Amino acid sequence: MVFKRRKPRTYVEIVSESFYPRGGWRRALRYVVHRVRRLPDPAHKISRGIAAGVFASFTPFFGLHFLIASILALAMRGNLLAALLATFVGNPLTFPLIAAVSMELGAWMLGRPGIPLPMVFSSFTQASLDLWWNFFAVFTDKPVDWDGLALFWRRVFQPYMVGCLVPGIAAAIAAYILANPIIVAYQKARVARLKKRFAKKREKVISRRLEMAEPTDKRPAAE
Repeated sequence: MVFKRRKPRTYVEIVSESFYPRGGWRRALRYVVHRVRRLPDPAHKISRGIAAGVFASFTPFFGLHFLIASILALAMRGNLLAALLATFVGNPLTFPLIAAVSMELGAWMLGRPGIPLPMVFSSFTQASLDLWWNFFAVFTDKPVDWDGLALFWRRVFQPYMVGCLVPGIAAAIAAYILANPIIVAYQKARVARLKKRFAKKREKVISRRLEMAEPTDKRPAAE
């Protein structure tokens, strides 16, 4: 394959780069911004995609943010690639803050006691293990136990899901409001640069044709 790595990454490299990308977070952010600016769609469509990706990053469906961002972008008629790139908002640096705000707000809205942030992430890990265990238990003689997932659903997932709606929608609206005028200005400036570049090339072509049209062999005047 053309784009296949010559040396496949190890599991340790994949995990470490998820927390700190190669080249640093600044380079990764510059790459995302560059890709968004180069998208060919109108600014409002790109901004809708960005809003969809930002909102998806606030949901507790870890590992499915790309899928959720894609569905929301299609429903909002936004740019799909912009939605996928905007999920960069959810990363190991921002997830603790997002989870803390969502859990506290959701527990308050549902009238339930909050739980410490480390317990939130450990609960997601345990729930994933329980889900895999029950999935394989269906095809074996091992017993299926849904008690742990039921407790996770009530104590963690429900407060997180309810609490993420307010900050998620607010962040998505803010992302749209901030991104739309910036993208509009960039696209206008880019069109102006392309027109200027085209005009210069056209002038060169015209001047070259005029030079070729001039007589190169001038005969002396008759005596």
